[in-house]
Amino acid sequence: MDQDFIDVKGIQKTAKATREELGRIGIAVLFIVGIMIYATTVMGDGPGGVMLVAAATIGGYMAMNIGANDVANNVGPAVGSQAITLFGAILIAIVFESAGALIAGGDVVGTIKKGIISPDLIGSTDEFVWLMIAALLAAALWLNFATAVGAPVSTTHSIVGGVLGAGIAAGGLGIADWGQVGKIVASWVISPLFGGVIAALFLFTIKRSVNYKRDIIGSAMRVVPILIAIMAWSFGTYLALKGLKNLWKMSFYEAAGLGLIAAVLIYLLVNWRIKKVAKDLPNDKSSVNSLFTIPLIFAAAMLSFAHGANDVANAVGPLAGIADALSTGVISTKASIPLWVMMIGAVGISLGLALFGPRLIRTVGSEITELDKTRAFCIAISAAITVIIASQLGLPVSSTHIAVGGVFGVGFLREYLKRNYAIMIADIREHHMDEHPEEVEAFLTQFEAASISERSIMLRVMKQDKAAIINKSERRDLKKIHRVELVKRKMLFKIAGAWIITVPVSGLLAAMFFFMLRGMLIP
Repeated sequence: MDQDFIDVKGIQKTAKATREELGRIGIAVLFIVGIMIYATTVMGDGPGGVMLVAAATIGGYMAMNIGANDVANNVGPAVGSQAITLFGAILIAIVFESAGALIAGGDVVGTIKKGIISPDLIGSTDEFVWLMIAALLAAALWLNFATAVGAPVSTTHSIVGGVLGAGIAAGGLGIADWGQVGKIVASWVISPLFGGVIAALFLFTIKRSVNYKRDIIGSAMRVVPILIAIMAWSFGTYLALKGLKNLWKMSFYEAAGLGLIAAVLIYLLVNWRIKKVAKDLPNDKSSVNSLFTIPLIFAAAMLSFAHGANDVANAVGPLAGIADALSTGVISTKASIPLWVMMIGAVGISLGLALFGPRLIRTVGSEITELDKTRAFCIAISAAITVIIASQLGLPVSSTHIAVGGVFGVGFLREYLKRNYAIMIADIREHHMDEHPEEVEAFLTQFEAASISERSIMLRVMKQDKAAIINKSERRDLKKIHRVELVKRKMLFKIAGAWIITVPVSGLLAAMFFFMLRGMLIP
């Protein structure tokens, strides 16, 4: 009887999940149908009306997939660290993504992402339209698949792969700028490496200067305001360089100066606030964690705004190019963005995030490694600083790869530190193996309570007696015994594999769609 009850309960749960999934799909379909109806009513009788309606529909589908996959990187760490709820993160992302797209998305957008193909080698306006439709559809389908399997991938790389594949199908291998393609391939390594290293460096700095001190709260009162000021500078500079670039072109020095003003103001405010709050906090690491809650919410909002201003172009750029080519009969590398096109991008991203974004938010926030607020803070600040450094060096980077690389970076650092700590404890026990257990435990208690500099002194004094210190061979064996996996290797391989195949898969799909369109539309 009990088993029958459990089975019924499981069936009901499955049925409920199925209804919810069907409901989400139904809302998405209504959005697509709404675009088709609007586009048909407004543009159906114009030149190339059918193609423009098709392009608008696919552009809306692409925008939803950007929202479902790409936006998770901006809010995932904050949700995983419990600085903000899933509902709150989605609400913040929707508001700031839409604001970024509509306020700072710009009036003109590049139609050929990253200039990876030469428009001069495209035979006709019709071929250009087919190329862009094929690229949009291929990128959208790949993003949809990646979201379904829980793999955060780069939407920029997806559309680049689509444009490259359809471009080669239209004009041959010579149409591609292979130097640009090489830079994009290099970014598969550059983006996560930069993001991971910078995030790990910030986390190690916090551990060494705050968490490993005897007076944790006193150290936090000195260090945390400086870290938050650095975050204010990086986000101020990042927003000025990237998020507002379509409204106001600034040099790096102007943007850095604006960021510095923000940093000084934030430092004064945060320094006063932390001194007021910290005196009532217990002297432990959880107190330090709580100090990063508001900065994380701020970071999620700013990353979402900058993403909306920049990456909405992945959906509306090809669509704007198609609309411009059909209305003027000329192929352009830049095209103005009609308001209806920008609205499709903004609404589509927001809807995709609300309906299908939670899965990827959970993946980035909790399924790769365990995040607390301190680690999430390091990931957020790494994202902004990496983009600033890369833009000044002229290196192509992906915001998705940076954020996920930051998650891996803090996870692998924690693995390294825990393994080393376990080996140090083994050293101590081996050295004191002939002493009474009470003396060993007393030394270990003193060692655990010591700061990192005091621990170094204790170990150095202990090792002056060479009689019972672990040799190199034994240390290698200990590393294997104390191997701690705080990063899920399955997720590492799945995400890395998805990154590597994004451009080739979207390119092959786009080439196939281009040939299909050309075959259907050429008399």
